[in-house]
Amino acid sequence: MPETQSKVEREFRLSRNIAQTILEGFNRHFSIFQQITSGARQRFEEADWQGVQRASRERIVLYDHRIEETIALIRELYQIKTLDEDLWRNIRLCYMRLLSFHKQPELAETFYNSVFCRQFQRRYYTNDFIFVRNAIATDYIESSEPELISYRCYYPSQDGLVDCIRRIIQDSGYQKPFENLERDIRSLLKALVKRFPKEKRKIHLNYQLQVVCRPFFRNKGSYIVGQYINGRDEEGFAIPILNNEKGGLYIDTLLLGEKELSVVFSYSQAYFMIQHQVPSAIVGFLSKIMPEHHRSEHYSSIGLHKQGKSDFYRHFLHHLRHSSDHFITAPGIRGMVMMVFTLPSYRYVFKMIKDKFAPQKEFTRQQVAEKYQLVKRHDRVGRMADMLEYSNVALPLDRFKPELLQELHDTCASSITIEGNLIIFRHMYLERRMIPLNIYMESANDEQLEHVIKEYGNAIKQLAGANIFPGDFLYKNFGVTQLGRVVFYDYDEINYMTECNFRKIPPPRFPEDLFGSEPWYSVEPFDVFPEEFATFLLTNPKVRKIFMKYHKDLLDPAYWQKKQANIRSGIYEDVFPYSEKIRFKR
Repeated sequence: MPETQSKVEREFRLSRNIAQTILEGFNRHFSIFQQITSGARQRFEEADWQGVQRASRERIVLYDHRIEETIALIRELYQIKTLDEDLWRNIRLCYMRLLSFHKQPELAETFYNSVFCRQFQRRYYTNDFIFVRNAIATDYIESSEPELISYRCYYPSQDGLVDCIRRIIQDSGYQKPFENLERDIRSLLKALVKRFPKEKRKIHLNYQLQVVCRPFFRNKGSYIVGQYINGRDEEGFAIPILNNEKGGLYIDTLLLGEKELSVVFSYSQAYFMIQHQVPSAIVGFLSKIMPEHHRSEHYSSIGLHKQGKSDFYRHFLHHLRHSSDHFITAPGIRGMVMMVFTLPSYRYVFKMIKDKFAPQKEFTRQQVAEKYQLVKRHDRVGRMADMLEYSNVALPLDRFKPELLQELHDTCASSITIEGNLIIFRHMYLERRMIPLNIYMESANDEQLEHVIKEYGNAIKQLAGANIFPGDFLYKNFGVTQLGRVVFYDYDEINYMTECNFRKIPPPRFPEDLFGSEPWYSVEPFDVFPEEFATFLLTNPKVRKIFMKYHKDLLDPAYWQKKQANIRSGIYEDVFPYSEKIRFKR
C-alpha cells in the first residue's frame, strides 16, 4: 500500500511540476509581450517610427520562440520523449487548477495547446489532452485594482461635455503636450453637432461616456476608444491622436459607429499595441462596440493573433456542426500557385500551396510560405489581408463536393491524406472572403467602377509607401471588402520595394525592334518597367480613363524611384484608415 501511494504521489508531483513549467513559460511570454507593448506610448511620442516597426515584428515572432523554449525545458527537466496518456491527462488537470485565479487564463490555455500539439500526434487533439473548449471563464475577471480596470466612465450630464472631453484626453496618459488642445476640443464639438441631428443631441440623465483606460497605438497613430450611452442610444467611437513631430500632439478627427471603427480594426491592418493585464476585458469592450466582429478578430487586432487563431477555430468547428452545405472551389480565376476553396455559408476562404506551379512561377513552396510570413510580420497598412495559418486540419470528407476533391488530389496531393471519414490538410491558410476585383468590375456601374479603380491605385501606392511591391498587379489578385475597400491578397510575387530596380524602357535601336518577340533591352530578375503596366491593366477604355485621372503617376519610373528614396531615408508615409474628408482642419 505505501509503495502504491508513493507512486501516485510521484506521478502527481511530476504532473504538477510539468504543468507549472508550462505556465511559467506562458507567464514569461506574456511578460515580454507586455514589456514590448508598454513602450508604444514612448515610441509614439518620440516619433520613433523605425522603433514602432521593429517592436511590431519582434512581438509577432515572440510566441513561437517561447513555445520552443518551453518544450526544450520540459524535455530536459523531465525526459519527456513519448506520450504517456495518463500523465498528460493529469498535467492538463493540474494546469487547469493553476489557472483558477489567473488574469489571462484563455491565453494560457492556448499556450498549453501549442506546447502539446507541437510534440504529439493529431489524434490526441481532444479535450482529454488539450483545451478544445475553454475551461476557465474570462467574464468579469477584472477587479477594483486600478491596473485591471478596462474602462473609465464620464458623465457629461453632470460635468459638461467639454470638461469630460478634456478629462478623457488628460486621463489617457500622454506625456507630450498637445499642439492646441482647446482648438481640437472645439473641432470635436463641431463634428458632434454635424453628425447628430438636434433631437439626437438631447442629454438624458444616464448620459455616459465609457472610455478604455489606455490608448491603442499602431504605426504613426494613437486612438482613444470608447462608447457613448445616451438613453437608448449606444455607439462606439474612436478619437485618433497624431504626432506632428514638432509642436506636439493633435486630435485628427472623430470616428463614430461600427462602420468607421471596423475599418480601423480591420483584418487588413497591422496589430494594435495596448497594455493591459486582462486582455479578455479589452476584447469584451471591443465586442460591445463592434458586435459584427467575432472575438477572434478582436484578439488578433490587439496583437494576440495566436489566441485569435484558437478562438476562430472553435467558432469554425461550431459552424461546421450547425451547417450542412458543401465546400466548393472558390469563384474566380484559378491561381497558378494557390488552390482556393470555400464554404458558401462561411465568410472565409481556404488556401493551399499547390504541388506544382505554372512554368512562369520560378520559386518553391518554401519561398511561397516565406512570402506569407513576410506579410504576417509586415505593416499591412490596411491593404493586405491578414491570414490564419493552420497545420493538420481535419475536415469531414462528406462535406466536400466530388469535383473539389478531385481538384485537390490533382493540385495538392502531397498536402492531404484521407483517414476514414476525414480529410487531413497538412498545411493551409484562411483569409476573409472578398469579391475578386475583376469579378466586381464586370458588374459595377460607373460610380462603383470609379470608386474601386481609385481604391485599387491607392492600395498600390500605400503598399509601396510601406516598402511592399505587389509584383502581380492583375485585378484578380485584389479583392473588394464589404466596406468597399480594395485589398491585395495574392502574395507569391511580393518583394520589398528596396529590392526592385525601376527602369524606363529605352528607345528602340531600330524600327524592327518594336515587332520582335524578345525585348531589345536587357532584363534582370528584379527589373520593373512601370510603363508596361498599361499594357495588361488598361485595355478597357473606361478603366483607362479613370486610372489615368487618379493614378497616371504609377506608370512613371520616377514615381517609384521617389518612393524608394523615401524608404531608404527612413521616411514613413502617413496612411489613415479613414477618409481624408473627415479630418479636422488645423
